[in-house]
Amino acid sequence: MPTKVTPAVMSQGLRVIGVAIRAEKSVFTGAVLASAVYGVMTVGSAWAVGWATEHAILPAFRDGRTTAGTLTAAALLIVGVAVLRALGVIGRRILAGVMQYRMQAWSRREVTGQYLRLPLSWHHRHPTGQLLSNASADAEAAWAPLAPLPMAVGVIVMLVTAAVAMVITDPVLALVGFLVFPAIAVLNLIYQRKLSPLVTQAQQLRAEVSEIAHESFDGALVVKALGREEVETGRFAAAAGALRDANVAAGRIRGLFDPLLEAVPTLGVLAVLLVGSARLGSGAVTAGQLIEVAFLFTMLAFPIRALGWVLAELPRSVVGWTRIGEVLTATGSQEYGDVRLSPEGPARVEVRGVGYAYNDDDRILHDVDLDLAPGRTVALVGPTGSGKSTLIQLLVRLTDPAAGTVALDGVDLRRIAADGISRVAALVPQQSFLFDDSVRGNVTLGLSIPDEDIWAALRLAQAEGFVSALPDGLSTKVGERGATLSGGQRQRLALARALVRRPRLLILDDATSSVDPQVEARILAGLRESFDEGGGATVLVVAYRMATIALADEIVYIERGRILDRGTHPELLDRCAGYANLVTAYERQEAERRAVAGNGLVVDLDELDEEVTA
Repeated sequence: MPTKVTPAVMSQGLRVIGVAIRAEKSVFTGAVLASAVYGVMTVGSAWAVGWATEHAILPAFRDGRTTAGTLTAAALLIVGVAVLRALGVIGRRILAGVMQYRMQAWSRREVTGQYLRLPLSWHHRHPTGQLLSNASADAEAAWAPLAPLPMAVGVIVMLVTAAVAMVITDPVLALVGFLVFPAIAVLNLIYQRKLSPLVTQAQQLRAEVSEIAHESFDGALVVKALGREEVETGRFAAAAGALRDANVAAGRIRGLFDPLLEAVPTLGVLAVLLVGSARLGSGAVTAGQLIEVAFLFTMLAFPIRALGWVLAELPRSVVGWTRIGEVLTATGSQEYGDVRLSPEGPARVEVRGVGYAYNDDDRILHDVDLDLAPGRTVALVGPTGSGKSTLIQLLVRLTDPAAGTVALDGVDLRRIAADGISRVAALVPQQSFLFDDSVRGNVTLGLSIPDEDIWAALRLAQAEGFVSALPDGLSTKVGERGATLSGGQRQRLALARALVRRPRLLILDDATSSVDPQVEARILAGLRESFDEGGGATVLVVAYRMATIALADEIVYIERGRILDRGTHPELLDRCAGYANLVTAYERQEAERRAVAGNGLVVDLDELDEEVTA
């Protein structure tokens, strides 16, 4: 349901504004003072026109002449008031903009900082489009009232000054003005009650459109490969159509009320002229005083609407601030200690009694105990969904276990400094992500690393050859998500990114699945040789291929979130049925295919597949 300007929304909106005022006291004070100057000078311009009419224009018509001094004084008075009014406008707008953009920047920093503090499990529960909206559209909406706020405060000063000026000029004309002001206020209130729900709905729909667009772009490969273009276009068109309808409806309300808001002050001018002409004839007021009051009415229409602008933005502000607040108050942030690990030698990993669940009813890991001796290469093997990826995320503290502890070199990961783990451990995931940057930028990620070290890491990752063949070598742009490279090339760059940091603990989550077995064997052999020469590193490999498993010193078999066995490949083949079935599945399938073909039952299994499908 769209948010309306209710007392509760008004109260919440004022509290949001209060946060900004307390954060930017000096800027807000300067903006209000500038706006007050604008308001006072708006009333002063009416007085200046009235004075010029009384002392320069009317004598010129009555006597047929006027003095140069009077004309100069009138001109200087009008120009001086106009200059001060303009300075008030400039100061108000600049300072209001500074305040608004500072608060938006503060919100974005706080939100993105909280994103970094929150564990990966929290991110899994929130769509990426929503997170982008929190840091962009919601940050803008939360502080949207700050732009018209100083003007609205200045309008209050202006109204008080105008009321005093009109009473001093003529109480009867002031009474007419006092009748017009409530009419404008009531019309503004009705206007905002009609407009605000539509504007708030448009804000919410804008976030939905952003979410759908991001999801479609992020899944472009799936959309294209599976022919989902029309479906995605339809989803986006429906959301965009709803946003269009909300904006059109808001435009209709503006189109209806804008002329009315302009008409009321004009009607006020006519009323002043009608009443004023009668009083002018009776000598109760002078022509200059009548002009002063009438001109004042023509100046008030636009500034008074600033109050309406603030009211119109309050619902959006409340929605934006509420959505930001949900992020800033989210629980589960990771706390860090101050321990820093030694940068030398392979790491020792100890996992004790670790349990983890993505929700209360679905535990992924159960009482896991695991030791990785320094310098050993261990293969983690298990069927899909057994908890391998979850376990390695715990080892580099992308999230914390629900029970038990994970330690590096005997130190609980929770006690290590914020950047301490990334300095000694590197994770290469199966899905390699590359930025729209150069090869060098993707390997270093902003670190100051000599090119010779980059080439050494590329050589170890078996990426030196294809990088050398690129048009600009290390300076070649790889495109968004590495679109110009193959899957295997992306994986090798991701591996080089980890190796260039010389980690003491290297975790490969099936990180060579997209390269051919020969290249994979060279990579793993090179890693072993390099680590043996350079002091070594502890390596944990999530593996499926026999070539990868055979290069490991030890194998850990995990199934249904529990470590069932560990040992060498021959040992596990003999005593662990689950392991044997998993790692020999491919060989059994090939043997069955050969047996079927040898019996003459099927000459071409691919042809059989086509026939069965048909």
